[in-house]
Amino acid sequence: MLFSGLAEKLQDTFQKLKRKGKLNEKDVETALREVRMALLEADVNYRVAKDFTAAVKERAIGAEVIKSLTPGQQVIKIVHEELVRLMGETQSKIAPPSPPPQSVMLVGLQGSGKTTSAAKLALLLRRGGHNPLLVAADIYRPAAIQQLETLGRETGSPVFAMGRENPLQIARQAIKKASYDQNDYVIIDTAGRLHIDAELMAELGRLKEGLKPLEILLVVDAMTGQDAVNVAGTFHQQLGLTGVILTKLDGDTRGGAALSVRAVTGCPIKFSGLGEKMDAFEPFHPDRMASRILGMGDVLSLIEKAQQVVDVEKSRLLERKLHNQTLTLEDFLEQLQQVRQMGPLDELLGMIPGMNKAARGMKNLSINEKELVKAEAIVKSMTRQERLQPEIINSSRRRRIAGGSGTTVQDVNRLLKQFGEMKKMLRQFSSLDKNRLKKTKGFFPFR
Repeated sequence: MLFSGLAEKLQDTFQKLKRKGKLNEKDVETALREVRMALLEADVNYRVAKDFTAAVKERAIGAEVIKSLTPGQQVIKIVHEELVRLMGETQSKIAPPSPPPQSVMLVGLQGSGKTTSAAKLALLLRRGGHNPLLVAADIYRPAAIQQLETLGRETGSPVFAMGRENPLQIARQAIKKASYDQNDYVIIDTAGRLHIDAELMAELGRLKEGLKPLEILLVVDAMTGQDAVNVAGTFHQQLGLTGVILTKLDGDTRGGAALSVRAVTGCPIKFSGLGEKMDAFEPFHPDRMASRILGMGDVLSLIEKAQQVVDVEKSRLLERKLHNQTLTLEDFLEQLQQVRQMGPLDELLGMIPGMNKAARGMKNLSINEKELVKAEAIVKSMTRQERLQPEIINSSRRRRIAGGSGTTVQDVNRLLKQFGEMKKMLRQFSSLDKNRLKKTKGFFPFR
């Protein structure tokens, strides 16, 4: 789960504060000492952690907190506001391509995820109504050009390549082609190195000087912790970055890079990569991230994820089926697939207010994720008639379904029982009047 280590420690600390009816200065100092330790353990820059807790303390020992009826909640509110300020206060969006085409340079060290991030950014822009062109300007790394072309096909984004030509020449020709093809953004995948050196910076400097790019986005691996912050500082000093893309944020249990990079460099985080899939990439919202760290959930992001995978017409059809009690296992399969498209189950739970702590207590959460896969395999092993009429599934059919799905008869029995219980529950809902029934819209599942 995103920021799981840091989130768990901060939430436990604030839980102690909320239990106290009144707070004194010593209580606040004790809590902030724990906060500072949690930040340092999460690999947050020392100066950033120190300044953060000092800012919280200055506000938290004021009369409006100490004399408040809910002092613990007031402290949490202050911490939330300071976290948002630390990460940038407002979402920093990519600049509009006016006039088109405008170039966007992606820079960074080798292995940070530049090429994949370029394709993910192109997909995100396409979904936003833009027409981006990907440019293969990494002429040194073996298979970099082929990788970008493969990812371009996967995301439906055109790729411009000229083999091992000079990167600046490649980029200039790409912009000419973009102008002809009416592409608005030209996303340039530049070369990286295993470490920062003069040769790398000189090449990137020539690209910047020759292209006058709209954006220079640094791609950094969030799992590298403080190294990510140091890299960001050097690139920003040399190139004048306009933003940062944090990759592998889903695997960073510490989260220090996300909390430090903005404060140390002054450079905003614009996007975050949250997984290997091409759509696991989203704009960075400081307020939403702060809420998730403190266990307040992130309902807006959850809604946005649902909107990406939910078909409105199918949703209306499902509502009618719920009302008419004609729900089938085919509908069940479709719903399972939509839930899985939204992302890992633990990530979705983390977006629901108050669920972070509950999710931490689910020791078998990874097994529950596998149960969705297992349920999907079972339903896919059924014939269409069996999905529409599960009551015809006798013992021999159950054995066949179990064999076809690589599960056991007990697994099939369990799924059919759960489906039957769910339909029974929906019959109870159907006895409600129409206005009350509308309130049940979205109950199945996670909708």
